[in-house]
Amino acid sequence: MAGHLMTREDYEKRKAHLEYLKSTRTLEIAEMLKIARGFGDLSENAEYDAAKDEQSKNEHDIALLEEELRTAQIIERSAMSGDKVGIGSKVTVKNEAGAEMHLEIVGSMAADPVSGKISNESPIGGALFGHTVGDVVPVTTPGGVIHLEIVSID
Repeated sequence: MAGHLMTREDYEKRKAHLEYLKSTRTLEIAEMLKIARGFGDLSENAEYDAAKDEQSKNEHDIALLEEELRTAQIIERSAMSGDKVGIGSKVTVKNEAGAEMHLEIVGSMAADPVSGKISNESPIGGALFGHTVGDVVPVTTPGGVIHLEIVSID
């Protein structure tokens, strides 16, 4: 399995979140379980069930983050060429109607389209990857092919 591409910054954020889940969050859930046990009969105890669900979710999130960090491929910003779109690039593109979009290309685990962070594995991120300023790149979307012109790369 190929590793998850991410910047050093994204890696450190995930590592810190993992530590939070393993320490603080685990202790919070243990306290929730302790309080819920005090309510008596566990077979009909909604608080206990909710705490067990939280515990299960926390363990699942820990496992996912550990796997993600174990397989991470760190892309150092200093090694990235500023003239081609890559992980960590902040790209301004213009669509066929002339509207500009400001995007940041990130690894799949850091994607947040609402804030303009798109995955290198998404249709747009993948299409732009490796291109330079001035290139007009065809992007296959569910609605058909669109063309984006790369205006700038930071």
